[in-house]
Amino acid sequence: MTIHLVKIAVGIESVEHLKEIQIERLCKAREKNGSADLRHLTRNSPKRADEVLDNGSIYWIIKGYIRVRQRINGFSEAFDRNGKPRCALILDTNLVQTVLLPHKPIQGWRYMEVDVAPADLTTAERKKVSSLPQDMADELRSLGLL
Repeated sequence: MTIHLVKIAVGIESVEHLKEIQIERLCKAREKNGSADLRHLTRNSPKRADEVLDNGSIYWIIKGYIRVRQRINGFSEAFDRNGKPRCALILDTNLVQTVLLPHKPIQGWRYMEVDVAPADLTTAERKKVSSLPQDMADELRSLGLL
């Protein structure tokens, strides 16, 4: 049975900003050690890793809303800059925008059941939203106009 993770994208301003940061990290990883994996380090390993790997994604909270998700392709052991052990989430490079879902601040990551995960945006919805400034689109959505 599939389960997802949800996490705040700390310091990220928009989906586009997340994409830029991840491309930059991927390029640095390729230069440093030839790795083609996009990794995100987290303190704790999911105990329900098998369920996450069964088509699970990480849903990113940006500016108080879940806005985008990425498929989780695997986990690996890693170490941070100080040599402390961490869990590396191995992420798909494809970012999939979702219907906005307000989410309270959390520390670390949490599990999210499939039935509460926001739906992916359709191509038509993405085009409609991309033509508006993010703040305006958020306000219109909160008013039920988008």
